Amino acid sequence: MRPASRPRRRTTAPAPFATLVALTVTAAAAVTGCAPQPESPAAAPGPKASCAPGKLATEVPGKLTIGTDKPAYAPWFEDDDPANGKGFESAVAYAVAKKLGYAKDQVVWQTVPFNTAFAPGEKKFDFDLNQISISDSRRKAVSFSSGYYDVRQAVIALKTSRAAKVKTLAGLKDVKLGAQVGSTSLDVIGDAIRPAQQPAVFQKNDFAKTALKNGQVEAIVLDLPTAFYITSAEVPEAKIIGQLENTGGAAEQFGLVLDKDSTLTPCVTGAVDALRADGTLAALEKQWLSDAADAPVLK
Repeated sequence: MRPASRPRRRTTAPAPFATLVALTVTAAAAVTGCAPQPESPAAAPGPKASCAPGKLATEVPGKLTIGTDKPAYAPWFEDDDPANGKGFESAVAYAVAKKLGYAKDQVVWQTVPFNTAFAPGEKKFDFDLNQISISDSRRKAVSFSSGYYDVRQAVIALKTSRAAKVKTLAGLKDVKLGAQVGSTSLDVIGDAIRPAQQPAVFQKNDFAKTALKNGQVEAIVLDLPTAFYITSAEVPEAKIIGQLENTGGAAEQFGLVLDKDSTLTPCVTGAVDALRADGTLAALEKQWLSDAADAPVLK
């Protein structure tokens, strides 16, 4: 309970008023059970959480609890098993764990639905990764590490179509393209591809997928993670013909999600930054994403 403040002495105050002030202070002290003391300054921030390897203040002492959704799709995870270390995000998770001082047998996986990961409320994981883009609106409810993957746009087409043979941006100029309205995918068609004919615009990606299967468009543009999911789980008769380079501005990034203001955030961010600096993230991306999905960069 906050102690009552000691009144300042005012030598010019009339005696009755001074007496009243004194009585008020005495009464406040009696209620609080504390002697009146001077107003204390604002409390200084507490010490930073230790990032000593394997000694973090984790959800389960001595363990690192990592969340992701189920099913866990390729190429982010393999065989719907995050714990096997296969797939880009599984490999990233274990690389971060190692930097933090946790061996593979000290990592515990927890199923966390996508929307729950960044919804308001206390978390039961130390961090979550599930292709979750860093955004200011999400930062209101959770904390993020620095980005571990720079998101790119991609082009997918039916394997039997002429568009599936395209290997350059110039080759897309005569292809009938489609994208979701209001999306960065639609923007990149105009900015980077500049096709000869107007792209088809769809209210949802689901409508774009239907148009692709029905032959109304030859290829659709969408973010690379969605392209991975569609070609692996929803439209297996389609393939990613290439990914597009970032056309400028701040890159969209995936980040590890932590509880709002988690004391682990600086430690996890430091681990991600170290993995980017030493080339680990680039190597894992090449191993599990571009190579596995056969998604060359279209130039």
